[in-house]
Amino acid sequence: MLVRRLAAATGAAAVACLVVPAPPALAASPVKLGRITYDSPGTDTRTNTSLNAEWFTVRNTGTSRVNLSGWTVRDASNHVYRFGTFYLAAGASVRVHTGSGTNTATNRYWGSGNYVWNNTGDKATMRNASGTFVDSCAWSSTGAGYTTC
Repeated sequence: MLVRRLAAATGAAAVACLVVPAPPALAASPVKLGRITYDSPGTDTRTNTSLNAEWFTVRNTGTSRVNLSGWTVRDASNHVYRFGTFYLAAGASVRVHTGSGTNTATNRYWGSGNYVWNNTGDKATMRNASGTFVDSCAWSSTGAGYTTC
């Protein structure tokens, strides 16, 4: 109403402005990739022991537990690990081994019969259950056999 009166008094066209606040920024996830051991020690024999010496960690740097059910971690060749029903406690980490084993609160198992991470370079990408990017870590061969993200 005030805009119309002002426009009539000045002979200008009435213009209305609508100010829309910006949406709040998404908070950074407290869940991060940690160490990735991409080259298991010794000769690559493809035994379960050797496969389980290839692993990555996921850590929760937050103050409350996080439901990782349905979260994924994939490599550049599209090998995908999907968390089943799993909660990661605040301040805790979980190690995901390439081979087979019995899942616990601190160790999970991919169940692969082949190595996943490339020794000459690769990239791990983590997404939450709705497919939203959470974190990634890339490396080229460092000779150490592992990287810390």
